[in-house]
Amino acid sequence: MGSNIMKPFAVRDALVVDSDSDLNNLLVEILKPRIWALHHVPTNQAALQAAKVKGFELIITSENTSGREDIELLRKIRAVRPHIRLIILTNESTRADVLASMREHAFGFFTKPYSLEQLGNMIHLATEAPCWDDGIELESATPDWIRLQVRCEVRTADRLLQFMKEMSELPEAEREQVGLAFREILLNAMEHGGGLDPEKYVEVEYVRARRMISCRVSDPGPGFALDEIAHAAVANPDGDPIRHIAVRDQMGLRPGGFGILLAREMVDQIIYGQDGNEVLLIKYLDRSQRNTA
Repeated sequence: MGSNIMKPFAVRDALVVDSDSDLNNLLVEILKPRIWALHHVPTNQAALQAAKVKGFELIITSENTSGREDIELLRKIRAVRPHIRLIILTNESTRADVLASMREHAFGFFTKPYSLEQLGNMIHLATEAPCWDDGIELESATPDWIRLQVRCEVRTADRLLQFMKEMSELPEAEREQVGLAFREILLNAMEHGGGLDPEKYVEVEYVRARRMISCRVSDPGPGFALDEIAHAAVANPDGDPIRHIAVRDQMGLRPGGFGILLAREMVDQIIYGQDGNEVLLIKYLDRSQRNTA
């Protein structure tokens, strides 16, 4: 006699608007069928109606709508589902749209063409956060000058990085380089200045000038001097490029310590404040400026 054991029902629901085959394949890979029920609707209006009826944990918009349309959908859904995790995919956006999506607490924002790998990472973040609250709070924002508070969590840093990439308007290669430098400095601030304590916040200020992009990161810690951080690769002597690895092991720190050194290679200038808990990253848009930095 065959087994009468019933297969478990999916217990989490995701909604996707007007998805293509590539996205569907990605979602099937990430959202396991025995855990997730994947629902499809053709338009934003249908998504709004579905969200009024059912409490979805995750919504992903269509890449064939504008950022402005998807932000309006987010506003309307939040009126009935205030804690929804919504990832915006769009074929048309502006820096003002990215800012608006942050104000409305979108979980992520991607403009075509985007990386399926990076989108997959964002979907993973959205599904793994056990009790999601935004953690990215805009204090002041125009498309050229942003000041915000960021909770000291790695997943919040990765979410912010994607928003900042959308804001930068740099060529792809430079955008990835600046993003990597920003992430390393931000994680250093969260880990060493904030102790990865979700009750603490790092302040980030982004300025887009005519010939440069700058980003200031300020953490709540006591600060440090570069010649006092033996656990970081930047403090290694010329003849011993991996000395910090043994120091980190003795201190019980995770492998790494290359953040500052790596960031220095990715941007044109890194400037530390007096106490070491405030860092300014500068990327020149005018190549002639790089030679004089």
